[in-house]
Amino acid sequence: MTDLDDIYSNRILELAAAIPRCERLSDPDATATAHSKLCGSTVSVDLKMRDGVVTDYGQSVKACLLGQAAASVVGREIIGTDQHEMREVAEKVRAMLKENGPPPNGRWADLAVLEPVRDYKARHPSTQLVFQAVLEAMDKIENTSSARTATTSEQPA
Repeated sequence: MTDLDDIYSNRILELAAAIPRCERLSDPDATATAHSKLCGSTVSVDLKMRDGVVTDYGQSVKACLLGQAAASVVGREIIGTDQHEMREVAEKVRAMLKENGPPPNGRWADLAVLEPVRDYKARHPSTQLVFQAVLEAMDKIENTSSARTATTSEQPA
Protein backbone atom coordinates (compact mmCIF):
# COMPACT_ATOMS: atom_id res chain seq x y z
CA MET A 1 0.00 0.00 0.00
CA THR A 2 1.22 3.46 -0.89
CA ASP A 3 2.14 5.79 1.94
CA LEU A 4 0.11 9.02 2.17
CA ASP A 5 3.40 10.93 1.84
CA ASP A 6 3.71 9.49 -1.69
CA ILE A 7 0.33 10.91 -2.61
CA TYR A 8 1.03 14.36 -1.25
CA SER A 9 4.52 14.63 -2.70
CA ASN A 10 6.41 17.85 -3.27
CA ARG A 11 5.60 17.62 -7.00
CA ILE A 12 1.85 17.43 -6.24
CA LEU A 13 2.23 20.49 -4.01
CA GLU A 14 4.15 22.34 -6.75
CA LEU A 15 1.53 21.57 -9.38
CA ALA A 16 -1.33 22.53 -7.06
CA ALA A 17 0.37 25.83 -6.23
CA ALA A 18 0.76 26.81 -9.88
CA ILE A 19 -2.58 26.14 -11.59
CA PRO A 20 -2.60 27.91 -14.96
CA ARG A 21 -5.58 29.34 -16.81
CA CYS A 22 -7.63 30.14 -13.69
CA GLU A 23 -9.41 32.96 -15.48
CA ARG A 24 -12.86 32.04 -16.75
CA LEU A 25 -13.56 32.79 -20.41
CA SER A 26 -16.02 35.54 -21.23
CA ASP A 27 -17.33 33.86 -24.39
CA PRO A 28 -16.77 30.09 -24.18
CA ASP A 29 -18.20 27.65 -26.69
CA ALA A 30 -19.17 25.50 -23.70
CA THR A 31 -18.94 25.40 -19.92
CA ALA A 32 -19.16 22.37 -17.67
CA THR A 33 -18.81 21.63 -13.97
CA ALA A 34 -17.90 18.39 -12.23
CA HIS A 35 -18.47 17.90 -8.51
CA SER A 36 -17.40 15.17 -6.09
CA LYS A 37 -20.10 14.50 -3.51
CA LEU A 38 -17.58 12.57 -1.43
CA CYS A 39 -15.16 15.42 -0.76
CA GLY A 40 -16.99 18.50 -2.04
CA SER A 41 -14.41 19.30 -4.71
CA THR A 42 -15.68 21.20 -7.75
CA VAL A 43 -14.02 22.00 -11.08
CA SER A 44 -15.65 24.25 -13.66
CA VAL A 45 -14.18 24.69 -17.12
CA ASP A 46 -14.75 26.94 -20.12
CA LEU A 47 -13.70 25.77 -23.58
CA LYS A 48 -13.29 27.32 -26.97
CA MET A 49 -12.66 24.96 -29.86
CA ARG A 50 -12.14 25.22 -33.57
CA ASP A 51 -12.27 22.19 -35.86
CA GLY A 52 -12.25 19.86 -32.86
CA VAL A 53 -9.12 21.40 -31.28
CA VAL A 54 -9.01 23.40 -28.02
CA THR A 55 -8.08 27.02 -28.76
CA ASP A 56 -8.76 28.58 -25.35
CA TYR A 57 -9.45 27.31 -21.86
CA GLY A 58 -10.34 28.70 -18.46
CA GLN A 59 -11.03 26.95 -15.18
CA SER A 60 -12.17 27.44 -11.62
CA VAL A 61 -10.74 24.81 -9.29
CA LYS A 62 -12.08 24.40 -5.78
CA ALA A 63 -10.63 21.00 -5.08
CA CYS A 64 -8.22 19.06 -2.92
CA LEU A 65 -4.52 18.97 -3.77
CA LEU A 66 -5.01 15.97 -6.06
CA GLY A 67 -7.75 17.66 -8.07
CA GLN A 68 -5.66 20.83 -8.18
CA ALA A 69 -2.61 18.95 -9.45
CA ALA A 70 -4.62 17.27 -12.22
CA ALA A 71 -6.18 20.62 -13.18
CA SER A 72 -2.74 22.19 -13.24
CA VAL A 73 -1.44 19.70 -15.80
CA VAL A 74 -4.61 19.98 -17.89
CA GLY A 75 -4.49 23.78 -17.80
CA ARG A 76 -0.89 23.73 -18.97
CA GLU A 77 -1.31 21.16 -21.77
CA ILE A 78 -4.86 21.46 -23.13
CA ILE A 79 -4.40 24.18 -25.74
CA GLY A 80 -3.91 22.46 -29.10
CA THR A 81 -5.43 19.20 -27.85
CA ASP A 82 -8.09 17.59 -29.99
CA GLN A 83 -11.10 15.66 -28.69
CA HIS A 84 -9.59 12.27 -29.43
CA GLU A 85 -6.37 13.00 -27.52
CA MET A 86 -8.27 14.43 -24.53
CA ARG A 87 -10.51 11.37 -24.33
CA GLU A 88 -7.43 9.16 -24.57
CA VAL A 89 -5.65 11.02 -21.74
CA ALA A 90 -8.76 10.89 -19.53
CA GLU A 91 -9.08 7.15 -20.18
CA LYS A 92 -5.39 6.58 -19.38
CA VAL A 93 -5.80 8.40 -16.05
CA ARG A 94 -8.91 6.34 -15.26
CA ALA A 95 -7.12 3.09 -16.15
CA MET A 96 -4.01 4.16 -14.21
CA LEU A 97 -6.11 4.64 -11.08
CA LYS A 98 -8.57 1.78 -11.40
CA GLU A 99 -6.78 -0.93 -13.41
CA ASN A 100 -3.06 -0.46 -12.62
CA GLY A 101 -2.57 0.84 -16.14
CA PRO A 102 0.45 2.90 -17.14
CA PRO A 103 0.26 6.68 -16.71
CA PRO A 104 -0.09 8.98 -19.70
CA ASN A 105 3.15 9.86 -21.47
CA GLY A 106 4.47 12.58 -23.72
CA ARG A 107 3.39 16.07 -22.78
CA TRP A 108 0.90 14.56 -20.30
CA ALA A 109 3.63 12.64 -18.41
CA ASP A 110 3.32 14.85 -15.31
CA LEU A 111 0.03 13.08 -14.61
CA ALA A 112 2.15 10.11 -13.49
CA VAL A 113 2.61 11.97 -10.21
CA LEU A 114 -0.99 10.91 -9.46
CA GLU A 115 -0.21 7.21 -9.85
CA PRO A 116 0.05 6.55 -6.06
CA VAL A 117 -3.61 7.62 -5.75
CA ARG A 118 -4.65 4.22 -7.18
CA ASP A 119 -4.37 2.73 -3.66
CA TYR A 120 -6.89 5.27 -2.28
CA LYS A 121 -10.21 4.68 -4.08
CA ALA A 122 -11.89 7.51 -2.18
CA ARG A 123 -9.48 9.94 -3.91
CA HIS A 124 -10.18 8.73 -7.46
CA PRO A 125 -13.22 10.97 -8.09
CA SER A 126 -11.52 14.23 -7.10
CA THR A 127 -8.45 13.33 -9.16
CA GLN A 128 -10.61 12.85 -12.27
CA LEU A 129 -12.91 15.89 -11.92
CA VAL A 130 -11.12 18.10 -14.43
CA PHE A 131 -11.33 15.36 -17.06
CA GLN A 132 -15.06 14.87 -16.45
CA ALA A 133 -15.68 18.60 -16.84
CA VAL A 134 -13.54 18.94 -19.98
CA LEU A 135 -15.13 15.93 -21.67
CA GLU A 136 -18.62 17.20 -20.81
CA ALA A 137 -17.79 20.60 -22.33
CA MET A 138 -16.40 18.89 -25.43
CA ASP A 139 -19.58 16.83 -25.72
CA LYS A 140 -21.68 20.00 -25.52
CA ILE A 141 -19.65 21.60 -28.30
CA GLU A 142 -19.87 18.46 -30.43
CA ASN A 143 -23.64 18.19 -29.89
CA THR A 144 -24.17 21.86 -30.74
CA SER A 145 -22.04 21.50 -33.85
CA SER A 146 -23.89 18.33 -34.90
CA ALA A 147 -27.25 20.02 -34.38
CA ARG A 148 -26.13 23.00 -36.44
CA THR A 149 -24.88 20.73 -39.23
CA ALA A 150 -28.16 18.75 -39.20
CA THR A 151 -30.22 21.93 -39.35
CA THR A 152 -28.10 23.32 -42.20
CA SER A 153 -28.30 20.09 -44.21
CA GLU A 154 -32.09 20.03 -43.81
CA GLN A 155 -32.44 23.49 -45.36
CA PRO A 156 -33.81 23.43 -48.93
CA ALA A 157 -31.23 24.27 -51.58
